[in-house]
Amino acid sequence: MTDMEQTFIRSAITEVLPDLPEMTKDILEETLQSLGVETYEDFQFVNEADLLSALRPIQARKVLAAWKLRCQTPESSSSSVGGSPGPSASLMSYSPRSSSSTSSDSCKRPDIDWMDSFVIPWDKFPEELMQTLERGKRPSPQMRREMVRILVCEMKRKSTCLSKIHTIEVAKKIVAKYPTSLQDIIEGDVIGPGYHSLVKQLQNRIENVKRSTTPKIRKRKNGTDESDTDEVPPEQRAAIQDTYGCIKWDLKFLPLGETEESQQEKKEKLRVMSKQTDVNPEEVKLLMKSTFYTQRKQVNQGTNIKSLLQEWPFWFDDLGMAVHFKELTGSELQETFTRNLDLKGKRLLNYMNTVAVYKSKRLLQALTKFKVMRGELSGCSEDVKDMVLLLLSYFDEKEDTMFCYVEDTCLAGEVQMDQVQLTPTIVVCGK
Repeated sequence: MTDMEQTFIRSAITEVLPDLPEMTKDILEETLQSLGVETYEDFQFVNEADLLSALRPIQARKVLAAWKLRCQTPESSSSSVGGSPGPSASLMSYSPRSSSSTSSDSCKRPDIDWMDSFVIPWDKFPEELMQTLERGKRPSPQMRREMVRILVCEMKRKSTCLSKIHTIEVAKKIVAKYPTSLQDIIEGDVIGPGYHSLVKQLQNRIENVKRSTTPKIRKRKNGTDESDTDEVPPEQRAAIQDTYGCIKWDLKFLPLGETEESQQEKKEKLRVMSKQTDVNPEEVKLLMKSTFYTQRKQVNQGTNIKSLLQEWPFWFDDLGMAVHFKELTGSELQETFTRNLDLKGKRLLNYMNTVAVYKSKRLLQALTKFKVMRGELSGCSEDVKDMVLLLLSYFDEKEDTMFCYVEDTCLAGEVQMDQVQLTPTIVVCGK
């Protein structure tokens, strides 16, 4: 999209939610672009579910109501043609009607207000860490983890309900004070806002602290009727609230109508079907979904991969893997991967081709080689291969640390395991 169109979408977001954090605006703008929003009239075709990856339900309903109300007025067509639209009467008239939304926002403010007075606990950080920060050096991974642990501990003293907004504000404060030591930098270039990796560490720590006490899926069932997610199903609500992880990590009960014996029968049926060539995909999906409880029990008990391959062969097939991933995370595997590849993959390849290529001789050689090998081929799979190989070159890694090359006709059972790295490896047939 052009800069004018990007400004138009950003303006539409800011008009309705002016206090939204800049990072959230970026995510929302990127989401709307991926949906194909090109004019103001396109907003009327956006659904609430389309925005839940970036906004809370109340926020999503608020912007949709404002946008759709504006699309109903004659002024909207002329303003959308003119580029970045200014505030209109229809949008202004919506403000009084949004009092309920405002009150909903205000009920969340007491939980956010503590951020204004939150002080980074510098005095509780280890002396070694503070000395490192003061000298402008990069802290070791161990020191950084300890810093994150202390930060989350102090944040939880202020509020038991920590969101991404909180982690962003804390990360911005601490990185602003010690940018040389904590900013996200690769070869002298600041990546994004410079504090994204610290935000992710804080979020992961918060999720780990939660997970150690109460399973997430049970916690979410305790929501009240006044919750702003009361119209969202529990599974989808969990998927919205989690920044990573699972919504069905540890199931406590068998599915209704199922017994240990019926689960075992279905498991054996799947093993038999895995050896057949004309299986019904829908039947496999149904059996994999109904035995998900038993699958998770075996995984959480620490069953090794080799045993899982023998007992659940479809788990290592794209069909069964997609079913398990959907049940575990609430997201479609192929759709999620493709969407993220479309949103971020092109940006990464563009960076490699236009910026990073001038900083590494090896990367330049690899890029030239891949362009010749690729020729006229295009598509998602070609982009994935390019990204993986270029990232290896960018970080000066050897291909044999990730790939094990075998003959074109080699079968999985014929691979000599003593030739394969102990670390996760992709076995490639042919060069």
